[in-house]
Amino acid sequence: MPTLPNTRLRALLAEADWSGAQLATALRHAAAEHGQQLSCDRSAVSRWLSGTTPRPPAPALLLEVLSRRLGRPVDAVQAGLSRAPSTLPVLSWEADPSRQLSALTGADLDPGRRHLLGATMFSLTALAVPDARPSYENPSTGSATALPRERGRAGQAEVGQMQTMTRVFAEAAEAHGPGHVRTALAAYLRHDVTGYLQSPATGNARRGLLSGAAQLTVLLGTMSAGDGADALAQHYHRTAARLATEAGDSVTFAIALRTMSAHAYDLGHRTVAVLDLAQRAVDATRSAPPIVAAYAQAHLAVMRAHHDKHAALTALAASEHLYEQASNTAPGPFTHYPAGALHYQRAQTLATLGDKAGATGALTASLRLRTPAERQARTLTRARLAETLLAQGHLDAALHHWQTFLDEVPSLHSTRVTRRLHDMRRRLKPHRRRPGTAELLDRAAVLR
Repeated sequence: MPTLPNTRLRALLAEADWSGAQLATALRHAAAEHGQQLSCDRSAVSRWLSGTTPRPPAPALLLEVLSRRLGRPVDAVQAGLSRAPSTLPVLSWEADPSRQLSALTGADLDPGRRHLLGATMFSLTALAVPDARPSYENPSTGSATALPRERGRAGQAEVGQMQTMTRVFAEAAEAHGPGHVRTALAAYLRHDVTGYLQSPATGNARRGLLSGAAQLTVLLGTMSAGDGADALAQHYHRTAARLATEAGDSVTFAIALRTMSAHAYDLGHRTVAVLDLAQRAVDATRSAPPIVAAYAQAHLAVMRAHHDKHAALTALAASEHLYEQASNTAPGPFTHYPAGALHYQRAQTLATLGDKAGATGALTASLRLRTPAERQARTLTRARLAETLLAQGHLDAALHHWQTFLDEVPSLHSTRVTRRLHDMRRRLKPHRRRPGTAELLDRAAVLR
């Protein structure tokens, strides 16, 4: 049967004030952001407007670039790419976050729907978090839109359990890589935590349950990003921020915003939107403990370095001053900011500002301060130090660190580690005739 023209896509293209050639250019740029190559030109867009369905990954990219251009989310039905609503959860800031967490983890644990989630794209549009300040407004029971499944009353025992599980999952991901544990965390959230959120609870317990859920969800988002599921990670981080606002938990809200901005930065985005999110995280720490404020300021320095040198150094100094004020912080992923991490952010800032020697010194300090428990962080820091040394012409020193890096790679299931491995191969390829380099590349060739 003949295809019907895609009038919805044509209307969106007109609203965006784009020609077919301009849309094709935007699609190629978006694909490049995700490390993909997309063969797309004006004739391909013309075929889509005539009714031909674009092949993956073009549909996901198409929705992303249109959303960016129009400043609002555009789904497949609105773009004429599907006649039926998606089976994936619809994520909205206005919706009940407990329901969103349940729907999102349910899709994540379903193999077919997880595949669909993986096919979506990380969205710069989704970085636009509404200007909501955390406030707690429900002192006695669960949300009025709670799911109908009945459970017993939840209280401080469940809050304590969630705090323990947060530490356990964070330590396991750091020791073995997020790929080994993120499904278990998703299952815990889906089958236990969402049940606690549906149960009757007193005011303090209710706030604790929401805060605990927010922290676990931040952690799951970070694990998903570390496992290469960037769009899913973004969904979890936004849901965590929304849970934190409902709990009136400005600390976890700030951490969620900072994590969202850092994730975008790690993917290569240096835009004003990413910078604004980092600034909002800092603004949310005005009444937070110094250690949390230092954590937010350090990332702001990293982002500022791409826009304003003086502002970057000011933020870095503020972070270091706050860190000095924070003594005897309690252990835990949301209460402690390792010194090695602070030096790592210092290295990122200085490297962007062109201070290679300063960056090398900061990375060296970071590596020295990393504890045995920070296994993944130590491995990534060592890889960055090797890259920095090579850029300064210190091949032998770089090879020494990469040898140790390769010792850790097999036991860490982490996309971030795998990316550093691929980057090592690329950087060393021009030096493969130098002593020691060929042997290192041969050893790396059998790894993932």
